[in-house]
Formats: sequence, C-alpha cells, structure tokens
Amino acid sequence: MSPPSVLIVGAGPTGLAAALQLSLRGIRARIVDERTEPAPHSRALAVNPRTLELLEATGVSERMVAEGRRALGVIFHEGGKPLARIEAERIHPRYGLTVLSQARSEALLTDALAERGIAVERGRKAKLLARDPDAARVCLDDDGVGVGSFDVVFAADGAHSAFRDALDIGFPGESYPETWPLFDLPMDTPLDVDHAHVMLFPDGMIFLLAFDPAHWRVISNLPDPLSRLPPGTAVSEPTWTSSFRVAHRVAERCAVGRVALGGDAAHIHSPVGARGLNLGVEDASAFAMYLAAQAGDPIGALARYQRERHPVHEAVVRRIRMVTSLARGGNAALRGLRRAILPTAAHLPLLRRFALRTVMGLDHPPPH
Repeated sequence: MSPPSVLIVGAGPTGLAAALQLSLRGIRARIVDERTEPAPHSRALAVNPRTLELLEATGVSERMVAEGRRALGVIFHEGGKPLARIEAERIHPRYGLTVLSQARSEALLTDALAERGIAVERGRKAKLLARDPDAARVCLDDDGVGVGSFDVVFAADGAHSAFRDALDIGFPGESYPETWPLFDLPMDTPLDVDHAHVMLFPDGMIFLLAFDPAHWRVISNLPDPLSRLPPGTAVSEPTWTSSFRVAHRVAERCAVGRVALGGDAAHIHSPVGARGLNLGVEDASAFAMYLAAQAGDPIGALARYQRERHPVHEAVVRRIRMVTSLARGGNAALRGLRRAILPTAAHLPLLRRFALRTVMGLDHPPPH
C-alpha cells in the first residue's frame, strides 16, 4: 500500500513538527507557507517536557535542551514583595521547562527536516478549493494554476486560518478588551534569572522571563509596564516590541473529512502557561501517529483526531483561561482570591503539582 499524500499548510512549529513526525513514520508530506522567510521574532519562549518527549525520537529534543536553558520555577510578587514561589521539581523523568525562542525551535525543526530531504515550499499561498469524495483539492498559487489533490490536508495556518474559514468551522470564545504590550530587551535587575516572575498589581500583572542573564521578555496587560519594574532594575533599548490582544477560543471542530486543523488554527489562548507552541506540536504528533496507524483509511484517522484532540483543546484552553483570569486581576474579588490561593498552592503538594503539570503540558495523557 502506498502512503497517503499529505499537504501541510503552515511552517510554524506545528506544521514543521507534523512533517517531521510523518517522515519518521515513512510518510513524506509537502509543506508550504505563504511567507517567503521564517518569522524573525518569537511569540513563544518555552518548550515543555511533553513537547520534548514527543520529539525525542526525531533527535530535535536533544538539540533543544543543549541550546536552551532550564527554568527552575516561578516566583509571584505583590506589593513589591514575594507572595509565593513554585519550584519546578522533577515531575518528568527526563525533561524540564526549557527556555528557547520560537525562532530557534523552528530553525531546529527545519534543520531536522532538511536532513531528511524535505524543504519548506515558501511563498505559496494555499487555498482549499473542494473536498471531493476521494481527495482534497488545493490551489497552491495566487494565479490559480497550481492545483494539487491530496488524501489529507493538515492546516496549521494560524489563528486567522483560511482553511478553518473555508470549512465554515466556528471559532467561539472571548477576548479581553485591553492590549497587552510585549518587550524583548537587555535588562539589569535584582530578579533571579533562573525563575520566571509574575508581578501582581491591583490593575493587572507583569510577566518576566530571562532569555539569558542579560536579556528578558516582559509581557503585561498594563499600559506602561517598564515603569513598574522592581527597584534597582535598569532597562536598555528593546530589541523587539509588539502588542497583542488575548483571546481564548477553540474551533468547533478540529477535523472535517480529509482536512484537520492544528495549532493556533484549532485553539488560541493567553501566553500565560506557555502552552501555545507546545499544544500545537502535540497536535502535530497526534496527527502523524493516527494517520500512520490508519494509512489506508485517512478519513478514519482524521475522525480519530477529531474525537481525541478536540476534548484536549477544550480542557487546556479552559484551564489557561482560569489561570489567566486569576493573574490578570481586575476586580477586588479576583485579587483577594489570588492572594489566598497562590501561597496555598505553593505549599500544598497537590495544588503545586496541578499548577506545574498545567504549565508543563502534563495535565492529560499523551497521544499514542
């Protein structure tokens, strides 16, 4: 039996991981991306143990761990004083939370694909034309000339997914009204560089994580977070600034017929919890596993993907929404709740383990 023909749309971490995992199982996919170059800046900044576990057989995990740095835990601050500390004790037998930019994660995945003779076809904007009984037809060029037929399409084309729209799949959820600024910048600070930090204020929060001892990422839902950093902190000119709106949404379906959605096309949530990139890589691994197991029945494989991944998407986004709402504050009741819960969670093993497993992607069984 010949392997199914597969098109992967989107060469972010989700699409790259899907192509790599399929190659590992003897299925060579085409992967296209409308961008002519990889994105130069990184939204995601951490690789969790579940991702490293799933990518271990590809050889990429070893490279990620060697290049990244391990985060030892998170410290919460309120009123200029530490409120709680959660140490990332070894809850996975091999891996911890590895700080590594999305740009470098993508580069390592791309290198591993190149070693298998697979290159991303860049500058190709894919558009779903039709889902025939025996194939999905996709236009791969703006001029409409390059049309291909594929047994399966894996759409990892982002939060504004054209494939999700073409399939008329709803993307329900909610957005916060405020804009969240983001800064990557050199910073000299008394904060411990080996821990992430969450500074809580009556009107919001600031998240800080060090790329290395001299460079940090700062994310907040406050309008001028750099003016509220701890005493003794000195910042230099940012190397990158951006802003975004936080939304929590899950696609009503993550597979229809011969087309599956993965990564941000299927689910989005706040960066609190470091799950976006990682949940996408898990989608990619599940897609590859199920398709390889049912290579002669791709529609059945995607039905399994819908059946098993959609509940995971809903549960993870629900937990991240809860964590984000608690950290975000915004009213006296939430501020009182987080002041009570965080110190308790730091000292009670069951609550601490729940928090760590949520951040590290270990809050549900892996795809198999």
